[in-house]
Amino acid sequence: MKFSTQYIFRLILPIILIGAIQGCSFKSKHEPHQIADCLQREKLTPDEEARVRKKIHAIEKSLALDTLFKKKAGQGFNGGVLIAQKGVILYQNIFGYADLKQKEALCMNSAFQLASVSKTFTGTAALLLAQDGMLKLSDTIQQFIPSFPYHGITVEQLLSHRSGLPNYLYCFEDKRKSKGSAPTNDTVLKWFSEADPLPAPYNQPGKNFSYNNTNFIILASIIEKVSELSYPDFIRTRIFEPLGMSHSFIDTIAPDSVICFRTTGHQGNQSRAREFFDGVYGDKGIYSTIGDLEHWYFALHSGCLLNKHWLNIAFTPRSFEHKSRHNYGLGFRLMTDPVDMKKVHYVYHGGWWAGYSTMFWMDMEADIVIIVLGNRKNNNVYDIKSVLSILEDNKDTDLQEMKDEGGN
Repeated sequence: MKFSTQYIFRLILPIILIGAIQGCSFKSKHEPHQIADCLQREKLTPDEEARVRKKIHAIEKSLALDTLFKKKAGQGFNGGVLIAQKGVILYQNIFGYADLKQKEALCMNSAFQLASVSKTFTGTAALLLAQDGMLKLSDTIQQFIPSFPYHGITVEQLLSHRSGLPNYLYCFEDKRKSKGSAPTNDTVLKWFSEADPLPAPYNQPGKNFSYNNTNFIILASIIEKVSELSYPDFIRTRIFEPLGMSHSFIDTIAPDSVICFRTTGHQGNQSRAREFFDGVYGDKGIYSTIGDLEHWYFALHSGCLLNKHWLNIAFTPRSFEHKSRHNYGLGFRLMTDPVDMKKVHYVYHGGWWAGYSTMFWMDMEADIVIIVLGNRKNNNVYDIKSVLSILEDNKDTDLQEMKDEGGN
C-alpha cells in the first residue's frame, strides 16, 4: 500500500509537535491562560450557585457564622474571615484595624502576613517543579546547593519536616544579638556552610517528624536554582498571576499599589516592629488577603494548578512514629481519622509571626474552606471546631487538640 507525502506528514506531525513541546522549558507547560481557563470552567453558574445555596442552607449558616465571629471580635479578634462551601461564599467580613495606633480600618483588600501558611505556597511551588519533571522528591539538597553541610536529606524530607535539621531561628541567636544587617535566605545558608562548630542536627534524616522552618527556606532556594527565577518571581508568575491573586506579594517585594494594603502586626495593642528574620522567606513572608486565599483554595481543590496525582501525594500522611490525629504531608498539615492515621479528614496550615495569627483550613471532600487572618495575636483564630459545628450541621467534631500550633 502506498501513502502520499501529505498523508505521511499528517501522520508524523503530532509526533513532531509532542517532541517540540517536551523540549520546551517548564515555563511553557502551564501557561497562565490555561490555568485561568480551567478555573473558569470549574466556577458555578448563577443558577447552579442558587441551587447550591438552597441545598446547603447558606442563609442559616451565614447568620450563625456572623453571630460567632462578632463574638470572637468582642474577645479580641482583629482581622478578616472568609468561609466557603461547595463554591459558594457563606461568610466574609472584617473586624478592627490595619493599624491600631493610627486607627486605620481594615478593608477586604487588607493584606496579612501569612506566617507559616506561606509554607503551603512553597510546598506547592516545589511540587509544581516535580510535576513539570524539573526535580524529583528523592533529589538531595547537594544536587542544588553543593556547599550545604548536612548530607543525605531529600526534597521529600524537607517538605514533610523529616530532615532532622536544626532550626535557623534558634541556632543563630548570636547573629540576631550582633545587630548586623538583616539576613536573606542566602545569608542563612552561608551561615550554615561556614559555621564552626556546625549546629547539631535534631535527628537523622527520615527518623521522625520535627517541624522546622529551615526546611522551607532551603526549598525556596532549590526552587530558585531549578526555575532560574527568584522565589518571589516564581510564586508571582506561576501562582499569584494565573490564579488572579492580585493583592498577594512577598514581604516588601511588590509595587507600592499593592504594598499600601499591608497591615501591621500587633501584640495586644502594641504594633510589632520589623523582625530581624523578616527578609527570610519560604517558611513565611507571603502577604495575602482573604479573597486571594479563596482563589488559592479553589485552585487546589479544582486540580487546575497541581493535578490530582500530585495533590494526592501532597495530602498523604508521612509520620507514624507517634499516635496522633495531627500529621504532615508535603507542605500541608493534616488532620487524620481518630482510629486510622492514614485516612485524612482535613488539610490545613496555621501560622503565627510578629503579631499575626493565621489559619487556612480545608475539607477537600466536603468542599469547605475556612480562612481566618488576624493581625493581632489571638488564639481565637485557631478555634476551628466552633466553625465546623455550624458548617457540618452541629456534628460532634473531635478537634479538642487544636491550638496555636501552626506557626514559626
